[in-house]
Amino acid sequence: MKILYPGTFDPITNGHTDLVRRAARLADGVIIAVAESRKKTPCFSLAQRVALVQAAIEGIPHCEVRSFAGLTVEAARAWGADAILRGLRAVSDFEYEFQLASMNRNLNPDIETMFLTPAENFAYVSSSLVREIASMGGDVSHFVDPAVMAALEEMCQSGEGKPRC
Repeated sequence: MKILYPGTFDPITNGHTDLVRRAARLADGVIIAVAESRKKTPCFSLAQRVALVQAAIEGIPHCEVRSFAGLTVEAARAWGADAILRGLRAVSDFEYEFQLASMNRNLNPDIETMFLTPAENFAYVSSSLVREIASMGGDVSHFVDPAVMAALEEMCQSGEGKPRC
């Protein structure tokens, strides 16, 4: 089985990599699909997000990183994925994720959606919270890979020392 794990990963967190590790134990391969994301305005460019994901998953077997634009189910079909992985941090995520899974099944009934929950110590971690804390000078080193931490520090500094992310 091949699993597609899509997201904007702006930036990838230890919660994301926890799900990648666990999915890699369940499947023959995991594709971490970094979305271009026209709907959101990412802090990091697509190329930066791909590079940060590659750094964060280094050493996890059977994983690859690709970028995509468009429908997730189309990327899954094109890359031969059998399932789409989605993370559920809290009950509040469920309604939106259920709606996405139902729509994806309608668009392509051959591709399943599977849900995993992160380890409890990552259940409250989100990319947006990490960006917000980093932008205010807070320590997010225990939420992200060191390469991501370095990129956040660089991103959040401007000429006047004010956060930019």
